[in-house]
Amino acid sequence: MTFFSNPTFYGNPQVGVVSSFSGLVETEFQGAVNALCWQRNLAGNFEEIVSKIQLKENITEISADDLLTLELSDEGNAAREIILNDLKRLADFGALPSLNLLKCYERDGELDFFSTDVYSYHVDRSPVGTDTFLCTYFGAASDIIPNDQVTQKILVPEIREKLRALHDGPETEFEDFLKDCFFDLHYQPNPKAQPTNLGNGHLWRLAVDHPDQQVLPCVHRAPIENKGQYRLLLIC
Repeated sequence: MTFFSNPTFYGNPQVGVVSSFSGLVETEFQGAVNALCWQRNLAGNFEEIVSKIQLKENITEISADDLLTLELSDEGNAAREIILNDLKRLADFGALPSLNLLKCYERDGELDFFSTDVYSYHVDRSPVGTDTFLCTYFGAASDIIPNDQVTQKILVPEIREKLRALHDGPETEFEDFLKDCFFDLHYQPNPKAQPTNLGNGHLWRLAVDHPDQQVLPCVHRAPIENKGQYRLLLIC
């Protein structure tokens, strides 16, 4: 069954748009579509929630109980109810949603020619059938990019030779080395690539690399945070 309300999102053929949570979780990925968007224009003051939460580390997980302890205006309460409903929907579906207040993610600075942190375009991998759900309620939002507009970094000749030089083992184990170190999950945009920003308030489902997946995994990256602004992100 297909729930697409329109076939493309900002001209990106990899995205299907749905009009409900049931559409988001029941629609099957197909063809080039490996990202589904429940497109929403949310009411409420999410910035107020961000301002009322104390950041304990660069990433602070917020529970439903934490949200319920906040004293909020009517607009802040409206935002809270939306978040609580999203957490419940996903939990009832069988997912394990996490609400995070983010200052920044840890950066990978070990190799000057290859980053393996989430700011690099990458795909998610799982040994079991699953998908990635995310919604940015406030702050900078992630980007996705069509698979035909990226190149797997390990296939770029100059990068591959540098990785080969790092490999301390027989040639027959080189591909396993690339996978074990997660190098194979990362991509670089091709010239004239056109990423799509996921925006605020929309609930997304992205295809993950796993044995039963029928489409290519969705290539995405975390954004560089806006200066002086935290992100409020639901993810699972």
